[in-house]
Amino acid sequence: MGLFSKIFKKEEQVSSVVLKSFAKGKVVDLSEVPDPVFAQKMMGDGFAIIPSEGKVVSPVSGEIIQVFPTKHAIGIKTTEGLEILIHIGLETVNMQGEGFEALVSAGNVVSAGDVLVNFDLDLVTEKAKSTITPCIVTNMDVVESVEITKLNSEVDFKEEVLNVKLK
Repeated sequence: MGLFSKIFKKEEQVSSVVLKSFAKGKVVDLSEVPDPVFAQKMMGDGFAIIPSEGKVVSPVSGEIIQVFPTKHAIGIKTTEGLEILIHIGLETVNMQGEGFEALVSAGNVVSAGDVLVNFDLDLVTEKAKSTITPCIVTNMDVVESVEITKLNSEVDFKEEVLNVKLK
């Protein structure tokens, strides 16, 4: 390759984002979430964790873009522009925030592993449809592919779970 072709060659850079485990528990495919909105990927693609304790940490570094008033769901935007939703349990909105303690608010900048929410796992088990917690990439228009690397595995906080290749 000559000097000019090196200078003028437009290199396509494909970036990716790695989502880490946001909870301790078992990683499952979204198809196993007993809610069609998540299972049929209507909101986007991702993975879910059946949590073994009541703590959710950030799976990525980025900015908190939304904390639902009931504290059961958090939206995060990465520096690469990926938008992620973590939804703790199913039908937990009906709990009206009972048993949830949000430690962040919209506008906060977080690093992967920072604690976002503490919740009472026993109370969610008792009052919600399920404790299964989906993590969804909601802006799939910027995504080329997703790959779950720890499917059906028990994970601890901050283990790499999902590779997202951006367009």
